[in-house]
Order: sequence, then structure tokens, then C-alpha cells
Amino acid sequence: MKTLRFGIEIETVGATRQQLAYAIQSAVGGHASGDYRGWQVTDTQGRSWKVVADASLSGSSYSGEIVSPILTYQDMDALQQVVRAAREAGARADASTGIHIHVDGSRFDAKGVTNLVKMVHKQERLLETALGVSAARLARYCRPIDAAFLQRLEARRPRTLQDVNEAWYGRRNSMPNRYDSSRYHGLNLNSLFFRGTIEFRYFNGTVHAGEVKAYVQLVLALAARALASKAASSKRRDFNPATAKYDFRVFLLHLGLIGEEFKTARLHLLKRLEGSAAWKGQRRDRRGSGGEGTPGSEGAQGGSDSAQGGVHEALAA
Repeated sequence: MKTLRFGIEIETVGATRQQLAYAIQSAVGGHASGDYRGWQVTDTQGRSWKVVADASLSGSSYSGEIVSPILTYQDMDALQQVVRAAREAGARADASTGIHIHVDGSRFDAKGVTNLVKMVHKQERLLETALGVSAARLARYCRPIDAAFLQRLEARRPRTLQDVNEAWYGRRNSMPNRYDSSRYHGLNLNSLFFRGTIEFRYFNGTVHAGEVKAYVQLVLALAARALASKAASSKRRDFNPATAKYDFRVFLLHLGLIGEEFKTARLHLLKRLEGSAAWKGQRRDRRGSGGEGTPGSEGAQGGSDSAQGGVHEALAA
């Protein structure tokens, strides 16, 4: 996951585009320039950070979308500094804002894309709940994976990206349009065929640097797992709100978000879910100690996933 390139778009309200540009400049150096159409910051590495208008935002002139250049995992600290600087300049998130994360699609062949679609579809209810996606955004800007698309994808068993293209659009689309209506899904493949990136649109707006980092890490881990897997299942996972925190934690460990390095990411990604991160259900210890359950008591239900990080970990601490 740390070798994948990515980009991010962060929608904010509460600060003008000029204020956002100078905030970015304070974090990454370089120089800022702009006019009524938008602002641009050229950082000390010669990369362009943009601040553009977005008509969907509620803040009128006190709003803007921060568009990063192509970033690597080594740029994570710089990205967090940009988010903190924007917040200090007055930027904030509201119901109209969202975050879109793009992963470089150049390493994805038909198998990798298919694996990713199936993985996301299988866990989509958990993802949507963990990320707190509102019903309004699910209905309009980040709709779930389309059932007809998934049916075409599985029937076609694509061998080429052109096969995936035909499954996505329902026809061969050799000239994708940036504003094609199919882009308004949580997992957007129109972006892959238009600009060469896979876009994840599930994320609510935030100017919390830790949350932004967690979202990027989740996307990169999903992409890396899809690329490394030989195959994937698309069968929807049963969603149980009472055990959602445990179930999602097992999934995060399966993605490789294990250990101290990703502890903060797991904390942010699990905080909206109910239940315990370390226990499945309310089973008593077999030794009769009166505890809530035994570590790993999920047994066959959890499979090798639960074994991967050990459920003893004090994640929620």
C-alpha cells in the first residue's frame, strides 16, 4: 500500500479560496497565485495544489475544494499539515462537504479492478456505517455499487479493462466524459476510464488531520489487497449493528492495518460503530470467569481474519 500513488479532494466551508490557498502555502511553502476562477499553490517541489469552487457547497464565496497534486505515502505528514493549516484559517466541514480519494489506476488490470469491486460490495454496508455516510449522500453523490453493473461484471468474467468498461457503462464507452452520471457512486470507475484513477467518494467532509490520514490509509489498503488477491467474493456480508465494530476491525486487520502504526487509523474508522472492538457478542468465558467472552470466541465465524491481529489488542483505549 505504501507504494501506491494517490490524490485527494477536500471540500470545505468557512474560508475563502484565497484564505485556503495561503493556508496551503504556509504548510508546503512555494508561492500562491489566483483569481476569481481559482487559486493555485506551487510547492517547493514544483507540485501544484489547487483550490477551486464547487457549486454543491453551502458556503458560497466562503467555500472551496482543495485538490492535491499526485502524492505518495511519504507525503502523508505534509497532507496533514495542509489540513491543519486549512482548519486554522477557518475551514470547516458541514453536511454539504465530502472527501474524494483517488488511487493511481496504472497498476490495475481487469482482475485487480474486479477484486476491488467485489471486496467493496461485500463490505459496503459496514463501510457506509463506519464512515457515517448520510442517507442523502448515499442517494445522490456516493451511491452504492450498482447491482446491474455487478451482475454484468460477474457474468462477463472480464479479462481486459475494456471488458470492465462495458460492464460499468452497460456498453462500450471509448470516450468517457468527466461528468458521466455513473461517477456518483462510492466507488467510481468512470474516473478510471476518464483520467486513469479509481475514485473513492464515501467520505464525509472533515478538517481533522487524523481522520484524513485514516481515510487515505483505508483506501490504499483496499487497493493493495485487491491487487494482491487472486480472487474475491462479492457476496454481501450480513450486517449486524451489535457486532459491527468487531466485524469491521477484523476486516481492517485482514487488509493489513495491524499494529501500532495503524492504531490511530483503526480508532477513527471504528469510532462510529456499536459493540466492542475486541469481543464478538456476549459469550461468557468457558472457564467460568464471568467475562464477556473469550478472545477469538467468534470461532469459525471469524476464520483466519480474527486470528490475524489477535483480539486481545486494546484498540479502543
